[in-house]
Amino acid sequence: MIRARNIRKRFGDNAALDGVSIEVPRACIYALIGPGAAGKSILLKVIAGLIEPDEGDVEVDGQPMTGVDDAARLALQRRMGMLFQNYALFDFMTVGENIAFPLRRLTDLDDAVIREKVAERLGRMALPGIEDREPKSLSGGQKKRIGVARATITHPEVLLYDEPTAGLDPVTSQKIYDLLREEQRADGATAIVISSDVKGVLTIADRVGMLHRGRLIFDGTVEEARTSTIPEVKQFVHGLTEGPL
Repeated sequence: MIRARNIRKRFGDNAALDGVSIEVPRACIYALIGPGAAGKSILLKVIAGLIEPDEGDVEVDGQPMTGVDDAARLALQRRMGMLFQNYALFDFMTVGENIAFPLRRLTDLDDAVIREKVAERLGRMALPGIEDREPKSLSGGQKKRIGVARATITHPEVLLYDEPTAGLDPVTSQKIYDLLREEQRADGATAIVISSDVKGVLTIADRVGMLHRGRLIFDGTVEEARTSTIPEVKQFVHGLTEGPL
């Protein structure tokens, strides 16, 4: 379980997160939705231990992520995989080297085993045999799949995805969502998925949370999100345009 309680984070005069609390059950896909600048990516980075909140605390399976030393934080981060919004692939590495990076950083596996695991991941992503290609030669959808391969190669207990389908066409986007669901089911991982593509992400989510101006204004099931009478939730989920969020 991922538990974040009363998370507050300010940047200058801007309250990016204003008392946000969420609980994500184990083996759940939690869709985190909301308009731009609502605080979604900041919350994800707080949960990942990349940003320390001004107030509040985060626990992963009962272990604290906030207010701990670097060693304790790293121990938890080793159990996580993260896909960043802008791919965050290393241009100076090949595709295979990018995917292998977590294994080389976190394990002492020999090269032959790492090559086998990279090949297996590429096969799962329907991109076999491209280990030696450079990231710049890939399409946006291929880069996303390489990002998923790198995030999942250690079979982490927690997966954090920041806009995994941003900039992709609807068909490719749904393929990415289906892939995320398959990977989550295969390992029984707990996943948080940030997405502006509400229609797509709701096809794989178990629960939904919506941030609005740094506050969590909704938390519930997919069906509850679809039938919510909260104006901002109703407008965002159904793509209505009769007023500003």
